Amino acid sequence: MREYLKHYIDGTWVDPVKPAALDVDNPATEEVTGRIALGSAEDVDVAVTAARRAFDTWSQSTVQERLELLGAIMTEYNKRTGDLAEAVTEEMGAPPSLAAGPQVNLGIGHLATAIDVLKNFSFEEQHGSTLVSKEPIGVCGLITPWNWPINQIACKVFPALATGNTMVLKPSEVAPYSAQIFTEILDAAGVPAGVYNLVYGDGPGVGVPLSSHPGIDMVSFTGSTRAGIEVARNAAPTVKRVTQELGGKSPNIVLDDEDFAKSVTAGVSVMMMNSGQSCNAPSRMLVPNSRMDEAIEVARQTASAVKVGDPDDTTAIGPVASKAQFDKIQGLLQKGIDEGATVVVGGPGRPDGIEKGYYVRPTVFANVTNDMTIAREEIFGPVLCILGYDDLDQALEIANDTDYGLAGYVSGADLEKARAVARRIRAGSIAINHGFDMNAPFGGYKRSGNGREWGAFGFEEYLEVKATLNYAPEAATG
Repeated sequence: MREYLKHYIDGTWVDPVKPAALDVDNPATEEVTGRIALGSAEDVDVAVTAARRAFDTWSQSTVQERLELLGAIMTEYNKRTGDLAEAVTEEMGAPPSLAAGPQVNLGIGHLATAIDVLKNFSFEEQHGSTLVSKEPIGVCGLITPWNWPINQIACKVFPALATGNTMVLKPSEVAPYSAQIFTEILDAAGVPAGVYNLVYGDGPGVGVPLSSHPGIDMVSFTGSTRAGIEVARNAAPTVKRVTQELGGKSPNIVLDDEDFAKSVTAGVSVMMMNSGQSCNAPSRMLVPNSRMDEAIEVARQTASAVKVGDPDDTTAIGPVASKAQFDKIQGLLQKGIDEGATVVVGGPGRPDGIEKGYYVRPTVFANVTNDMTIAREEIFGPVLCILGYDDLDQALEIANDTDYGLAGYVSGADLEKARAVARRIRAGSIAINHGFDMNAPFGGYKRSGNGREWGAFGFEEYLEVKATLNYAPEAATG
């Protein structure tokens, strides 16, 4: 039984101002496996005060000092990869291949990327007689989700540290164990007191006071669009910067070419990764109507081969993260059937032979039209919708007919055609044949949010731009 009953504030582990705790379930067993501190507005206030005090010094640190700290964090992180993987498996039910692989390695990737970017990042530029400086924005409130817990913490914390900011992190109360290990890593690495602070809790108790606190200069939030709207509303009275990475309903346009079967197979496989719990998942597969039967058969075979099992099974996908998520998915599966979609494989209920745990059957729907609920709403489970198109103009019309714009995909052998299609998809990140790049900016159009994370673009969100006029008068005349 894990008991993480203290917050990390001002360089030490402290009791909540109002002692309270929250149970944490293992979604694979539905059993309570630990408790975390349940924070309050008072805890947030203490953490923000510590971060504001630390900002005066850390904001003036040199690039070399920040590089040395990030290097120390890398050393400590590599010592704890096994502990991080175990935490992710316990909090999310993720099998070892996922927990010890992408879940842990993405954190290392963001840290290595931050180090590389910082080495060459320009914080000052001369424009005539004016000096344009990029300065740390201040105290950052970081609110992260449960689906890729280490990834989302890392892609906020490391750029914030690298750019000279201080911060208060509220990790998801659904998957908090990896945040504890992450914090222990930073503490062991010698992060100065007050620069990084952790307050456990839920949205109403910690998220709201964090996003509305006058001592917070910016909020970086990843989660649902509904919750993102509330964060922005809470932040508005203090006119703080808000960056948001929210929901998605990403299209995957499969081209009509010799790689068609390969493209369909890849699209199904990527959709099922992490039990479908990815905001950028390719959840709407668009295929030519002339090859619909072929697409359905390939998707059936691929999805049927996706194994669902307990976290000890390295070949399987795990459960979804919570009962609330399981119940939501089950309702949407039934909604798809009620609205006339065809279940190719999967459907409501747990997989055969599984009686306990929040496991969802890998599901493929065909005969989906873009006005159906399952084509409009983010399901956030291992559920793929296949839609048909007559030509690429229609495919793009369907692809862009969504409230979201986080990601898009184009799959096929003809790279020139794929590039042309990618240019016309209205989304922040387009992957041709499921390409991946940790330096690429990540973020969305429309109701998928604003701002960008990852790489050099992620640094910009944590910086203010200052113009010092007449800084070098000779530059204007010389």
